[in-house]
Order: sequence, then structure tokens, then C-alpha cells
Amino acid sequence: MSKPVVIFGLTDFARIARIYLEHDSPHDVVAYTVDQAYRDRDELGGLPVVAWEQLRDTHPPDEFDLLVATGFKRVNQVRAEIFARVKEAGYDCITYVHSSVARWPTTTFGENTFVFEENVVQPNVTVGDDTILWSGNHIGHDGRIGSHCFIASHAVVSGNVTIGDFCFIGVNATFRDGVTVAPKTVVGAGALIMKDTVEGGVYSVRGTPPHEVRSWDLPSF
Repeated sequence: MSKPVVIFGLTDFARIARIYLEHDSPHDVVAYTVDQAYRDRDELGGLPVVAWEQLRDTHPPDEFDLLVATGFKRVNQVRAEIFARVKEAGYDCITYVHSSVARWPTTTFGENTFVFEENVVQPNVTVGDDTILWSGNHIGHDGRIGSHCFIASHAVVSGNVTIGDFCFIGVNATFRDGVTVAPKTVVGAGALIMKDTVEGGVYSVRGTPPHEVRSWDLPSF
């Protein structure tokens, strides 16, 4: 039987993660935790918010697991630092894969990885620790996604693609087969990656500018 879970974080992701765990997993979420300096409330959604500095006393690691559910600040570095502290304190972190995810026995997911609904993860894919796959992505066969990554919704990652650690992939980004995405790369929404990236590279496309004609001047609308 799984241990009760404490969620580290008070972000939107933390709140949403609780809903997924309660409705689509065997995990029972019992509390939130953050560093005392960021603890601005006593409860969230009816659950207590416990200062991290006191958590070992109230929710010891032999009785509770954690989920680090913070965002992608500093290209996932903040979440990675918290994950390291949690592990050093002796906690195990859960991994969650939504029941709708298409996956294969040859697919592996690391610790503290969270995979939202309707992802397609083809055979022989490896996903590292502390990585978030939001809804509706396609991860092609024989790919490798590193640790401490964040992949937003509806990205298309073709076969044999390697995504290094600490990457951020925006909504609707597309990757040609066989490319290597270097660590700490940021790929913006709608970007098309056709060749290997450079470490720390930022790849973005311009948003669509407004037309000089206003909507009320369109003759066919």
C-alpha cells in the first residue's frame, strides 16, 4: 500500500496535481509544505500547509512520500534544488503517470516525474527524474528526455530525439527525428527544431502581429 503524500509547493501545479492524484491514483494527499519564508497561509483547499523546516517532525519520511510540484523557474533549477533537499532529508518522491497515457513496457519514468493526460509515449523511451510532461504530447520511439525538464502541452518529439537535462519545451513545439537538444535549452511555443541545439540556447518564434484591419471592418464576418 502506498504511503500518504505531502505536496511541496503552493503553485497552480501543486493544486492541480492534488486533483489528479486524488482522482486518478492510489495516493492520498494529506498536506502541503513550503519553506517557512514562503508559508503565507495555514491551509490550502482544506489541507494543512506545514513549514518544510518542521515536516520531518509532523510527517516523517518513513511514513510519508513527497511530490515536488513547483514550476519551471530558472529553467527548472528551483524545482531541482528542492528535489535534492527532499531526497537528502530521506524522503521518497512519487511518480505519477495518468491512466490515459499510451505507454509501453519498455518505457521508464524517473522519480518525481509527473505525466498528465493524453500523452503518447512510444516504445523504448526513457524519462529522467523530476520531469513534467503536461497534457497531449507525442514522444517518439527510442527517445531520451533528461531530468528536471518541463514539456508543455502538444509538443511533437519525433523518434530518436534526445532532450538534455534542465530543458523547457513550449506549447506546440516540434522536433525533427534524431536531433539532440542540449541541456538548459529553452524552446518557445510553436518553434520548429530541425537540428541539434546549443547548450543554453533559446529558440523562439515571433507571435502573430495584429492586422491593421479591425474585426468590425471585416466584410465577411
